[in-house]
Amino acid sequence: ALQGGCVIVCVCVWVWCVCFTLTAYTHYYNPLFVFVPCAGAGGWSPLVSDRYQWLEVDLGRRTQITAVATQGRYGSSDWLTAYLLMFSDTGHNWRQHRQEDSLGAFPGNSNADTVVQYKLEQPVIARFLRLIPLDWNPSGRIGLRLEIYGCRYTSSVASFDGSRSSLVYRLSVRASWTVMETISLKFKTLKNSGTLLHAEGQQDHSLTLVLEKGKLLLYHLQGVSSSSGGQLLVSLGSLLDDQHWHHVKLERLSTHLNLTVDKNTLQVQIPADLSHWHIHTVRGNTQTHTHILKQTCQKRIHSCRNIHLFSSGNVTFSCAEPVSVAVTFTDSHSFLQLPGLTSWSTGLVSVTLQFRTWNKGGLLLTFGLPQQDGTVFLYLSQARLRLQISKAGRSSLDLSAGSGLNDGQWHYVELKNLSLNFCIDIMWNHLDNLKVQPLDFFPFSGCPTGESAQKCKNPFNTFQGCMRLLNLDDQTVDLIKVQQRLLGNYSHLQIDMCGIIDRCSPSHCEHGGICTQSWSTFHCNCSNSGYRGATCHSSIYEQSCEAYKHKGNMSGHYYIDVDGSGPIKPQLIYCNMTEDKTWMVIQHNNTELTRVQSSAERNQHFAYFDYSSEEEQLVAVISQSEHCEQELSYHCRKSRLSNTLGNIWRNSCYQTSWGGALTGTQQCGCSLQDSCLDPSHDCNCDADYDQWTEDSGLLTHKETLPVRSLVLGDIHRPGSEAAYRVGPLRCHGDKNFWNAAFFDKETSYLHFPTFQGELNADISFLFKTTSSSGVFLENLGIKDFIRIELSSSMEVVFSFDVGNGPLDVRVKTSLPLNDSRWHRVQAERNVKEASLRVDNFPAATHEAPTDGLMHLQLNSQLFIGTASRQKGFLGCIRSLQLNGITLDLEKRAKITPGVLPGCPGHCSSYGSLCQNEGRCEEKANGFSCDCGQSAYTGAFCHKEVSATFKSTTSITYILKEPFELSRNSSGLPSSIYSDITLRGENISLSFSTNQSPALLLYVSSFYREYLILLINKNGEDSQIAFSLGCLLLINDCVFLILQPIFSSHCSLVVHCRQSRGFIYLPPFPSPCCVFLPLDSEPDGLDAEMAELASLGFTGCLSGVHFNSISPLKAALLHPDSPVIVTSPLVQSSCGSSSPANTYAAETTHSLSGTGSKVSLCMLRVIAVVIFVTLSALAVMARFICSRKETYRNQEVKAAQPEDSNEFPFSGQPDSPSAPSENQKEYFI
Repeated sequence: ALQGGCVIVCVCVWVWCVCFTLTAYTHYYNPLFVFVPCAGAGGWSPLVSDRYQWLEVDLGRRTQITAVATQGRYGSSDWLTAYLLMFSDTGHNWRQHRQEDSLGAFPGNSNADTVVQYKLEQPVIARFLRLIPLDWNPSGRIGLRLEIYGCRYTSSVASFDGSRSSLVYRLSVRASWTVMETISLKFKTLKNSGTLLHAEGQQDHSLTLVLEKGKLLLYHLQGVSSSSGGQLLVSLGSLLDDQHWHHVKLERLSTHLNLTVDKNTLQVQIPADLSHWHIHTVRGNTQTHTHILKQTCQKRIHSCRNIHLFSSGNVTFSCAEPVSVAVTFTDSHSFLQLPGLTSWSTGLVSVTLQFRTWNKGGLLLTFGLPQQDGTVFLYLSQARLRLQISKAGRSSLDLSAGSGLNDGQWHYVELKNLSLNFCIDIMWNHLDNLKVQPLDFFPFSGCPTGESAQKCKNPFNTFQGCMRLLNLDDQTVDLIKVQQRLLGNYSHLQIDMCGIIDRCSPSHCEHGGICTQSWSTFHCNCSNSGYRGATCHSSIYEQSCEAYKHKGNMSGHYYIDVDGSGPIKPQLIYCNMTEDKTWMVIQHNNTELTRVQSSAERNQHFAYFDYSSEEEQLVAVISQSEHCEQELSYHCRKSRLSNTLGNIWRNSCYQTSWGGALTGTQQCGCSLQDSCLDPSHDCNCDADYDQWTEDSGLLTHKETLPVRSLVLGDIHRPGSEAAYRVGPLRCHGDKNFWNAAFFDKETSYLHFPTFQGELNADISFLFKTTSSSGVFLENLGIKDFIRIELSSSMEVVFSFDVGNGPLDVRVKTSLPLNDSRWHRVQAERNVKEASLRVDNFPAATHEAPTDGLMHLQLNSQLFIGTASRQKGFLGCIRSLQLNGITLDLEKRAKITPGVLPGCPGHCSSYGSLCQNEGRCEEKANGFSCDCGQSAYTGAFCHKEVSATFKSTTSITYILKEPFELSRNSSGLPSSIYSDITLRGENISLSFSTNQSPALLLYVSSFYREYLILLINKNGEDSQIAFSLGCLLLINDCVFLILQPIFSSHCSLVVHCRQSRGFIYLPPFPSPCCVFLPLDSEPDGLDAEMAELASLGFTGCLSGVHFNSISPLKAALLHPDSPVIVTSPLVQSSCGSSSPANTYAAETTHSLSGTGSKVSLCMLRVIAVVIFVTLSALAVMARFICSRKETYRNQEVKAAQPEDSNEFPFSGQPDSPSAPSENQKEYFI
């Protein structure tokens, strides 16, 4: 029969030609009845069922093995449920076959009769096969029938002794250049360094393949013959010095080189010198055994090229296999115990060994010193080799040598006469007076359990790694006897193989993450990479300025990762959020107006522009943006644009149109507006006037952006002058961020192609719903699947199965998620772990098994919602991204019943971003903040409107008279409203001044009542006394506003209302005018206030708000408002250092460095203590004196005069501050 081009050999038919080795088996089971096709009863069943049994098959010669099949023992309950496969060419130095470079176990049988076949992903070439049982039927024992599929393999070999021996292949001269050349070979070696291949071509160019520390390095050389003078192109592979065959393939294509080592391939851009280069000589010059080199047929060549073969040095065409038996210490329970030697009675100890490991620590060996009552430990610590000799009653002696010994390389250790020689030529001094007596055991790595454990102590970690060439007193330890239980004792070992795995080759760390490893796992260092997660897969940056804005960020420079977890690097971009639209601004090296001098020697001027972002970053930004533009202007004087203009953009295409015109029209913007200076020309500059003019406009066609270069002509004529300017690239709108779909039925779903996320999968989206459960998405395979669902109103579940069994990652929230607000879900699964994030709640993670299956194999469509019987999703899903790629939900929703494109209602989630009474307004894609009723401006009504006032500057805002009052101009006194509940006045502003006293704001009413905000001179004293801030006077109410003593600004928030039991400023029935400050002396002011008003105000005012009126904002930004301004008023940034939210009573701005925060905290603590104490005393005093207060108030009420306009604090500097006789109760 044929199996993939190979003959299927039934080994049982030629059983006399096959040698096999078995561990001990029961006498009543014939070992010949092992193989599946054989008729009759039987099968292999060892005498003892444990994990130290194996079945070994000798195929007689090297064979290409493609598959194996297993079956249980005939007519019994004996079958395997899991097993390992080992392969070897010599019967020693076994190599474990692994699936997916991780999982070593193969699934077995579920009964004794069914045949389970496993096809190897890549055929294995070997002579010997060994099957090691791992698990079996718990109600039976180990039982097996086995079949092997494959075909014979024949290949010539050449062996090199490590000297200057080589094979030289000279190829016939090629008639023409070819697109592709290929060299392939296989090699095996015990040496970790050597030159493997040297290929020469014309012009002294050559490629050299070098083995260095078990890795393959490809160098490009020119005019040199050694790798030291060449350029390193690529490095691939690891641990290639394991004496196993490794496949190497080198392909030269027209633009790049492919290097393949075993199953891994790397591509490197070819140097320009090699783009039209071909090989004429191939030299095998190495310390390794290698297959004969093969030159394949090339494209455009109709026959194979003639090859001339030469050899030099000691080259043999056979492969002698040195026998080297290694032992692997697999886990923390591993140990090897060898008996002591009688020769040690002389006091001499000689131990040599080689080891390799990834761990920084672990015990290599230990033995006792009975006469000295001491112990010797040889161990690794912090990747250094250490020798510790401890004696009872004395401090231990510690010596160390080497560094970085956890690099996976073989290291040689010699301990002789208790002198330690290390492979890096470090020797420890001879230790006198220490003699070793005969021992009954000699432990390596760890200590056994049972009686022997009492004599063995291991205060260190167990060694995990490989050892070989163990010698005790120059006698090699026969590890095969150890394996057969004829010598010593051991546990949890793999003998006759080194099972070290390089988990960092190839590295699973993405985006430049640095991979480090231990024996059982690896770790990715994502520092400074811009990514996070166990494999540095997910970006820590947002994908657009739009996303940053909706997190509440202001304008500034931000890192933008356009494709999230994709290959494009993050880029630093300026985000301009001052306008309604959010702009991404990408600068280049020349955005200024640049003058071009005329020159008779040249008729063209070339300008090139280098952008701060790379080409792929620019393309991605432009592609995802809704709109992009770039300003282009040309100032000219006798310098025409027609037939001489052009600009080159990203794809190196040439364009002959200017900014503001349609692409490819050879026009300027003025031609579309019919505004060109000369109607007969399409550009102003084409009029060729001897005067300065310009052609300016925006390039908005995204396919023509960005501008890479300019070519300007007509600059060589006498008198020609020109200047140009190319502005930065500006883009707004994020098509991915707002891409949404609304599922109005639980049975609704969208379908997309199968999700490709075998090793790394990240899924992110936003959702909002009123339903308590539903499936967001799912993708199924034969056994594997992936699913994200809302399991309850406060729990999201990420479920998946990659073949290791279903796993759930759950995040439980403290707040309900079905509140019709947007919530963000981020799920990631990689070879290390699975994680789930919901909003800002703590993330949940689940580690992957160390040697489990890694590949997620899906084959169905990806469903958004669910097409299965589970409950579907009811609500909105937005910005759904899989591995950085956004799914176009809106496009698919337009053609899918039950799903609507888009999803309105964003203010419920983002409305809180609108500050300072800004009002959120809904938009189709997002929202905006209406700052019309706020004293602030900006995207979030966060930017203070401030101006610097001089003593002669004032603002008057005139309010309209209410209709009810206009009918009766006489009005009524405010006292008639005393029994009517009226709203209070809300006033807020920030100020900075050195003036005292000063009037800040004056409000008058139609009833000739007024409200005044002023800074009294005594406020300065109060600030020093209380260290709290500014003392303010409003009518006859005193307000003390909390403010850090180190700040230069006072934030004022006044909310006056009537409240029972307290005296507050009564509300204005009808305010008339608002003054900032007073521009004249209104009628009705007393002499003190009139004098204060005449002083004016000198300083800074910002964020002025009176109820719904913003006088300062109206004067600066809306001159058509009913505002009167005296003397010029210019907007400034003088209020920028005040707190953004003026409703906050405190701020952390400091003018005295970092110490101010500490002082402020101390003052706050002191203030709280004082406040609590005084409050308690006030309550007690109030209770005791309640009767007295009542009597006194009645007495005062009988003789109370009319209210006066006197203030308890005088505006005069020298006037004393005397309280009135009639004390009032104030709420501060």
